[in-house]
Amino acid sequence: MAEVINMPRLSDTMEEGTVAKWLKKVGDNIEEGDILAEIETDKATMEFESFHEGTLLHIGIKEGDSAPVDALLAIVGEKDEDISALLDGSSEKSDTAKTSDTRNEVEEKPDEVPVSDEKESQSETTAIPEGVEVIKMPRLSDTMEEGTVASWLKKVGDKIEEGDILAEIETDKATMEFESFYSGTLLYIGIKEGESSPVDTVLAIIGPEGTDVDSVLKAGPGVEKAENTPSESSVETNKEDSGKEETRAAVQKTAANDGERIFASPLAKRIAEEKGIDLAEVTGSGDNGRIVKRDIENYEPAKKDATQPAAASEGSVSPALAPISLPVGEESSEEVKNSQMRKVIAKRLAESKFTAPHYYLLIEVDMDQAIAARVQINNLPDTKVSYNDMVVKASAMALKKHPQVNTSWNGDTTRYNHHIHVGVAVAVEEGLVVPVLKFTDQMGLTQIGAAVKELAGKARNKKLTPAEMEGSTFTVSNLGMFGIMEFTSIINQPNSAILSVGAIEEKPVVKNGQIVVGNTMKLSLACDHRTVDGATGAQFLQTLRTYLENPVTMLA
Repeated sequence: MAEVINMPRLSDTMEEGTVAKWLKKVGDNIEEGDILAEIETDKATMEFESFHEGTLLHIGIKEGDSAPVDALLAIVGEKDEDISALLDGSSEKSDTAKTSDTRNEVEEKPDEVPVSDEKESQSETTAIPEGVEVIKMPRLSDTMEEGTVASWLKKVGDKIEEGDILAEIETDKATMEFESFYSGTLLYIGIKEGESSPVDTVLAIIGPEGTDVDSVLKAGPGVEKAENTPSESSVETNKEDSGKEETRAAVQKTAANDGERIFASPLAKRIAEEKGIDLAEVTGSGDNGRIVKRDIENYEPAKKDATQPAAASEGSVSPALAPISLPVGEESSEEVKNSQMRKVIAKRLAESKFTAPHYYLLIEVDMDQAIAARVQINNLPDTKVSYNDMVVKASAMALKKHPQVNTSWNGDTTRYNHHIHVGVAVAVEEGLVVPVLKFTDQMGLTQIGAAVKELAGKARNKKLTPAEMEGSTFTVSNLGMFGIMEFTSIINQPNSAILSVGAIEEKPVVKNGQIVVGNTMKLSLACDHRTVDGATGAQFLQTLRTYLENPVTMLA
């Protein structure tokens, strides 16, 4: 009996999927466990295996097409089995599903189609030539909606091998190298360096040399030629033009003394732009002469002669007439293009602030015992624990006792997370990222310290993977190391709360009726009132205070 296979939900936030590639065709025999297709979700491209055996009778979603979760993906059954009833149930009509179908798809024909409509349909579904691959802007993080091509490492006409790095793509969270999964000649570049485009926009085309790119661009849905971009079917023409590309900024020149493009990391380009350094004057120490961060930081410009005297300011007046010398100068400003990270931070925080009803609770914690405990712990060999590690551990243990704070608002429902994943906010050059400690409540203080150090280092070097930034159920933000005594934060949705940690302050306090010198730290909890009531948030902070003021309880 035929089995209907629907578009699966491959991630917790997936609403629709895109068939990146079919690994089976209509008429193929399918065994349980065979990989049917590669499906692109909102987080990754995953292999989708069959849980049924039989013959692949029907493909409901073509390569490159997207469809909602539970849409008809395929039908598997016995060879030559009648599946018309199943297709009718999905509002589709099909003649048959025969293994001799040379297009590897079931031909779907309505009962009556005018001749003109048939011609239009045929022109709209013109097949992409065999061996030609259309590469789309990938989704490299769970929140990525568009990407910016920071630099192309290949140019039109270059030979591409599977695994070659095509370009560096800047997402909302990091700049990542994007490798090719295909071999051939780079025929077309759809997005220039410095330009941004939504996910699934045509990024490039790879195929046999001499392929008619215009026909490929007209063939597939969503494959549109970029404005002012010439046809790249002529390799020689583009080789001449490759040294004449426009640049995003004066410091990112694409022509050096030998006429070749300057290779520099995105971070090096950004620092050079901020410092006003011409990359053409910098010698790269990276692979193949690539300019990296240390080259910019160590760069010393050639000294210039300053023999000309400074010109007198225009309009200078005799001291007798104007005894008060007023400052003169020239007003100036500059427009700096917002990075993908900066734009997404702005969007996410605005959504959180304007959709979640925030309220704030503040407590002051006696840190004398925590200070003493930390000294003892750090006296142990190969052990290093920070106050932030202690706050993270105490938060995870408090969440265990107050599950209402470890929730997410989903409109009609509230999700109670039975696992505890604490996100730790880390400041980077362009903004803020939140690496996540998975199952934090099961980690010891030293494990938390080592994990935070490793993830923070990756964050500052833009080496964090999307998986290391996903799935937080609670967030800790610490500005105490900057001397900030207290502050409030915007909730990192879909979390229900975020803890803001201030600096430890030495000051007079009252203990047992006596004024003594004490050490206190202020903690502020921002809560989503839709999921966390005031009393619940207050009880959470009371528990958190107990753990921090009695750190031995966290070692049990």
